[in-house]
Amino acid sequence: MNYTLNQLRIFRKIVQLESITKAAQELHLSQPAVSIQLKNLQDQFEVPLTEVIGRKLHITDFGYEIAESADKIIGEAYNMRHKSMAHKGHVTGRIKLTVASTAKYVMPYFISDFLSENPGIDLKMDVTNKSRVVESLENNEVDFAMVSVLPDKLRIDRIELLQNKLFLVGNKQLAEDGKSINSKDLESLTLIFREKGSATRAAMQDFIEKNQLSVNKEIELTSNEAVKQAVIAGFGYSIMPLIGIKNELQNGDLHIIPVKQLPITTEWNLIWLQDKKFSPAAKAYRAYLEQNKERLIAERFAWFENFK
Repeated sequence: MNYTLNQLRIFRKIVQLESITKAAQELHLSQPAVSIQLKNLQDQFEVPLTEVIGRKLHITDFGYEIAESADKIIGEAYNMRHKSMAHKGHVTGRIKLTVASTAKYVMPYFISDFLSENPGIDLKMDVTNKSRVVESLENNEVDFAMVSVLPDKLRIDRIELLQNKLFLVGNKQLAEDGKSINSKDLESLTLIFREKGSATRAAMQDFIEKNQLSVNKEIELTSNEAVKQAVIAGFGYSIMPLIGIKNELQNGDLHIIPVKQLPITTEWNLIWLQDKKFSPAAKAYRAYLEQNKERLIAERFAWFENFK
């Protein structure tokens, strides 16, 4: 047997998602690269790991058994690495995070330096919508969660990280000449919403309700990227978090349309359960963030203050 840890990791992701395409996207690899690694792993077994029926990939019973073994092998490999680092005096372990989808533009900047300074610590970060974030925290599946709207039914502690500013945006053709408009003018626009359970959608709906607006035409999409591309394509307008549209603003694909009652401003918070028993890795990260938060904001988010 000449299988590699990389092959096992890729196969485990294929089994989890039941899709080569989705596995490639989540692993940030090309589809051909994932297919090649699957073939190289399969060549070492006479029994098929997968089968394709009607263009849909299915995992065989043997495939599930190999995936289960892969979990154990990868887990032992992590343990060996952590033990080696611990003997050198490093903090080791894994930090588990869940973040609201827009927070993927924020969270990496608050943890990348910490991971570089602590090579014995691994990170598992799940990017999903607000409802799933809160559920993961409530079920004690993660150490930390990052949200812009605090859950009202959980006893939590938190560190405030960064303002979350939401502006009305349109593409170059839809944008006006820079003059401010009133919120009432939004009634004549096609508005693009995130899906139910999204904090961005909740903020947008709250703004509409507070200003007693009637939405005549709306489109619902299930990710921030999908909303962004729809606005760029000219489907309509949306109220979007500034943090996720930096590049599109800089290259002119999106334009902020001034509205007198905007931006909506909330706060990104890193939260955890009050009774959480932190691992040494999680405890070290919390201490690092408390000590370095202001420096990281100044270094990584100076551009953010240009938009008010």
